Amino acid sequence: SGMRTHVINGCLYFSSHATSLLLSLSLRGSPADIISTVEFNHTGELLATGDKGGRVVIFQREPESKTEPFSQGEYNVYSTFQSHEPEFDYLKSLEIEEKINKIRWLPQQNAAHFLLSTNDKTIKLWKVSERDKRPEGYNLKDEEGRIKDISTVTSLQVPVLKPMDLMVEVSPRRVFANAHTYHVNSISVNSDYETYMSADDLRINLWHLDITDRSFNIVDIKPANMEDLTEVITAAEFHPHHCNLFVYSSSKGTLRLCDMREAALCDKHSKLFEEPEDPSARSFFSEIISSVSDVKFSHSGRYLLTRDYLTAKVWDLNMESKPLETYQVHDYLRSKLCSLYENDCIFDKFECAWNGSDSVIMTGAYNNFFRMFDRNTKRDVTLEASRESSKPRAVLKPRRVCAAGGKRRKDDISVDSLDFTKKILHTAWHPTENIIAIAATNNLYIFQDKLNSEMH
Repeated sequence: SGMRTHVINGCLYFSSHATSLLLSLSLRGSPADIISTVEFNHTGELLATGDKGGRVVIFQREPESKTEPFSQGEYNVYSTFQSHEPEFDYLKSLEIEEKINKIRWLPQQNAAHFLLSTNDKTIKLWKVSERDKRPEGYNLKDEEGRIKDISTVTSLQVPVLKPMDLMVEVSPRRVFANAHTYHVNSISVNSDYETYMSADDLRINLWHLDITDRSFNIVDIKPANMEDLTEVITAAEFHPHHCNLFVYSSSKGTLRLCDMREAALCDKHSKLFEEPEDPSARSFFSEIISSVSDVKFSHSGRYLLTRDYLTAKVWDLNMESKPLETYQVHDYLRSKLCSLYENDCIFDKFECAWNGSDSVIMTGAYNNFFRMFDRNTKRDVTLEASRESSKPRAVLKPRRVCAAGGKRRKDDISVDSLDFTKKILHTAWHPTENIIAIAATNNLYIFQDKLNSEMH
């Protein structure tokens, strides 16, 4: 598949912890190789990435080595498959690109793993299973699998299972199609493990995982006249514990919490989370930069994490009037909004992630930088995921960006020298450990807390 895997022992500094780089994966570098989504499974043993070429690459964490019992397992390529192909909608004369918008794992119920992947229109359920034995000794088939002439069968034998090299098989189990007029931006598996939802710009549909020919429309914000359209749905997610609750965010910067027990169509929200706008700070770009690009429930289910263009915010489900915490991701760009609008960067959709204990949040920025904010100590750090900073045993130093006209210290990066083509939109955090996955265009970096691995 043209992949090269580099395992490097880089180091990363965050708070008082060091981190080692477990894997840096480089793909060929064509536009199809740009990573478009990253997702750990529920145990963190598997990590899936989707790309613009419609491929899914699954990485598996190697078990700890017997010779080095204290070394943590690295992530290596486990399986690669083509999830979506480019299609053409003949009725609308539209090309449907194969890019994977989202991947979501289902909790593991048996030896096989299941994941949902979606492009703009079609969601697919995939089964990932292993085979390390093959049956031999059929009575009616020869070794090549051809049917024998029954008249030549003179004795019966009991077929046996013989060991073989491990094979990872990926097969499509369900295809959920033709339910979205607009582009799918989110999928989320419900905590009942039987249903999931898919959201596009104007509607959210509820599916049963076993039923592909129908779904229930649970949110529809499409106005009777499209000229009256003022906002679109940007992201949606189910509550991690209550199967009746879900949240969706909008391009106007609002969050709506909905309860499916109240009505079949959740057009009337239960709670509306919205920060009142400061009139003195209003500008031409206010509405664009307030659009929420991602929303994530905390593992506890008590908080919501949202990301807009310049900030990350933590909301308490019990307080709708304003966010509990607001973190400036790259406030130094506030003076650059005009040029960011001209080069379309202002429309970039950055994702955000919680750590396993909901105490630290992470989100991406430009110049291959990503940001971490510790909610307890209020400390924050800017780190860089790049080839140059990932040399063996190199310490990833915190980076600082100096605003235009500001006082520059040694090693500070001027805001004018930031590379806006290098952006970290997609990040994921291991569900229980301090391991993070960072997608930097067509490179995947996996960092691990080194102190943690040494203490195990």
